Amino acid sequence: MKMQAYLFMGVSTFFGLVAGLYAYWSYAAEGYIEWTGTVALVVSVGFGWMVGFWLWQAARRSERHHGLAPEERLDGEIAENAGEYGFFSPHSWWPLFVALAVAFMAVGVAIGWWMVAVGAFAVLLTAIGWIFEYYRKEFQH
Repeated sequence: MKMQAYLFMGVSTFFGLVAGLYAYWSYAAEGYIEWTGTVALVVSVGFGWMVGFWLWQAARRSERHHGLAPEERLDGEIAENAGEYGFFSPHSWWPLFVALAVAFMAVGVAIGWWMVAVGAFAVLLTAIGWIFEYYRKEFQH
């Protein structure tokens, strides 16, 4: 995970340099800074460093408890990463409903704030349904 962290932080640093260059060139060409692109680049720096820092911290914790990961070692084998990666529900309809509720809320920004409120409530209800889907009925465990 350290290599992914370095990639995220490296690309984000590049975006930071580009943001400065973008702001300078827009000011030199137009006489004012073009804020939309500059802010978008600066926000991408923040998001990239946030993900990169989290990956770096997770790699450090993992190395402390489990040793160096196979993808980080020169003698690492593909078979060492074999195994279960998690549980993914094959029959769940909840992700679709959550996505529809989020889309409804996003459209509400353009139509009216009442729709955002209804959409936020729908997102809350569908997220609760998705989280607790394995606590009820035949899938309970």
